[in-house]
Amino acid sequence: MKKLLLLLPLLLILKANAQTPMEIHQRAVLVDTHNDVLSNELITKLDAGKLQTTGNFDLVRAKEGGLDAQVFSIWCGPQYGKGTAFKFANREIDSLYALIARYPDKMTLVRNSAQLLQAVKENKMAALIGVEGGHMIEDRMDYIDSLTKRGMCYLTLTWNNSTSWASSAADETANRAGLKHVGLTAYGKQIIHHLNDLGVMIDLSHPGEQTFYDVLATTNKPVIASHSCSYTLDPFRRNLKDAQLKALAKNGGVVFVNFFSGFVDSTFFGKNDAFLKKYKIQLDSLTKIYHDEDLATDQLFAMHKTESDALRPPMSLLIKHIDYIAKLIGVDHVGIGSDFDGAPSYPLGMDDVRDYPKISAELLKLGYTESDIDKILGGNFLRVLKANKGE
Repeated sequence: MKKLLLLLPLLLILKANAQTPMEIHQRAVLVDTHNDVLSNELITKLDAGKLQTTGNFDLVRAKEGGLDAQVFSIWCGPQYGKGTAFKFANREIDSLYALIARYPDKMTLVRNSAQLLQAVKENKMAALIGVEGGHMIEDRMDYIDSLTKRGMCYLTLTWNNSTSWASSAADETANRAGLKHVGLTAYGKQIIHHLNDLGVMIDLSHPGEQTFYDVLATTNKPVIASHSCSYTLDPFRRNLKDAQLKALAKNGGVVFVNFFSGFVDSTFFGKNDAFLKKYKIQLDSLTKIYHDEDLATDQLFAMHKTESDALRPPMSLLIKHIDYIAKLIGVDHVGIGSDFDGAPSYPLGMDDVRDYPKISAELLKLGYTESDIDKILGGNFLRVLKANKGE
């Protein structure tokens, strides 16, 4: 009894100093490396600065979710080529600039880690630019320079479509015989060197496996995979195999885990295909309205919410990808790259940017320390950004 009385003050101090998952989450610097809201904004004319009832992102909900820095994806499909792709990329960047100009007290464009941390200090969202698809440089080095001057912090070397200098995961697996080259060409290697010199991170989320290894043999800076998952847990072509993950870690890079149900759950695509087949007439009509199949699919899922929710995996599978990668290659090499507003389905409970704290809570349950969570949420991104910028 005497020992218990002696320990009581210590127990009370420990209880008083105990941190809730939300407190730990809010104290961390949270960076999401991939969000496609700008592409949707051009179509729907939504104002991402105001609370929205659709989509996954706006500044109001982002604040609730503790999001400190967002890399906004600049994307266009393969129908844009030479003479149009670079112009479209700049149009999307213009839309981000306009959003920042409307809400200068809420967000600011940043180009390096020091500016990012200063934005956090000023209670503003740090906005960064990621260009998703090498076709938007139209094979021109000066276009890389121009996009970098406008704020490009990473270039995803390909989207699903290959470029003349790098092959994509989609083409390497489904169209290999039709490719003129597999991996990086000599010009592709020049592009890698130029990106290194400019301090632009190289994103390997969409390029094929051969391109992946060619880049690692060429780059002198750490690389990223801005929105990918584990191939072992879900063997889809866009996910990274264990050997790739280990090679990425050896390079000092980071894989940022994608939330899309299809990359998290190996059973999703089969169920999803049956759903889309059932509602094909509606999907075709919505596609004509929105002129974008992905956005049309989003609307279709919303129209049949109960049925589409049944297709979604549990959030535990998303956490499993984070945990698997952290255990395989170390907590220093995993982060968050949601792909919000760029996919039609996410795990149950992961509906929008307000739900990030759930990840911190689940990681704490698995025994991850506050330091581990700090790294996963944003610390690892800051490290790679600094390494590329030479800070």
